[in-house]
Amino acid sequence: MTTYATIDLRELKLHNRGKVRDIYQFHDKLLIVATDRISAFDCVLPSLIPLKGQVLTQLTEFWLQRTSAIVANHRIATRFCDFPSELQPFREQLLGRSMLVVKAKPFPVECVVRGYLAGSGWKDYLKTGAVCGLPLPKGLRECERLPEPVFTPATKAQTGHDQNVSFQEISALLGTDVAGRLRDLSLQIYLEAAEYATQRGIILGDTKFEFGLDDGRILLIDEVLTPDSSRFWPAAQYQPGRPQPSFDKQFVRDYLESISWDRRPPAPELPPAIIESTSEKYLQAYRLLAGKELSFE
Repeated sequence: MTTYATIDLRELKLHNRGKVRDIYQFHDKLLIVATDRISAFDCVLPSLIPLKGQVLTQLTEFWLQRTSAIVANHRIATRFCDFPSELQPFREQLLGRSMLVVKAKPFPVECVVRGYLAGSGWKDYLKTGAVCGLPLPKGLRECERLPEPVFTPATKAQTGHDQNVSFQEISALLGTDVAGRLRDLSLQIYLEAAEYATQRGIILGDTKFEFGLDDGRILLIDEVLTPDSSRFWPAAQYQPGRPQPSFDKQFVRDYLESISWDRRPPAPELPPAIIESTSEKYLQAYRLLAGKELSFE
């Protein structure tokens, strides 16, 4: 299976190239293509992860379908056979890893929901006893389940790391009604996804959503509940008070920390064993959650 560091659709206009996705303008729509790039600590690594693009796209499609009763989304088509004939020359690059979507206007906010105390939330709690200004009970352990999921938004940075902010700051940026709607939708989607994931043997530690506006409608956009945007932990191995085994890119972060990389470009190459294990973790997350194998149609 061919891996792709970049997608080159020369006859189409490149709309944006993110850390992982290449987005092309297609008439009044967007074509989102997930490459096999992987990023960590805000750096894109030189190594590619086989099948990563397919996992991100097809797991996002799975969740968009499952959450469509909660909120509308930007998806138009994911199966290549459903794409317009103009895209047929690019079959090799697009197959299984691309999505044709409505061109919504993104809100400048990462809608983060935490059900467990991990990552930057854990570091924040150790310093302040709170997460993004939300006070939490004393004595919680690393990766412990929170009394209830919390909404901890962040502002989206074009470069560098997204900045955690309070709900009050988001309300000032977007307006109280819109901020409240994004918070409520995020929590509702998280609760639905976490309950389902538990049935499949996975704990959803935390995740982030993005929303956009199209003709006055709020749409769920971008990637949804993937190993890049979420913490997925095997439920059978869960034990609070320590970092958890995972089906996400925390595995890569842990490796990079083990070699004492200073987190500044250029990022180091990943060893073949780390690449292989990361690919298998992403595939395992997809199989467990979607209950099927990847499609290449």
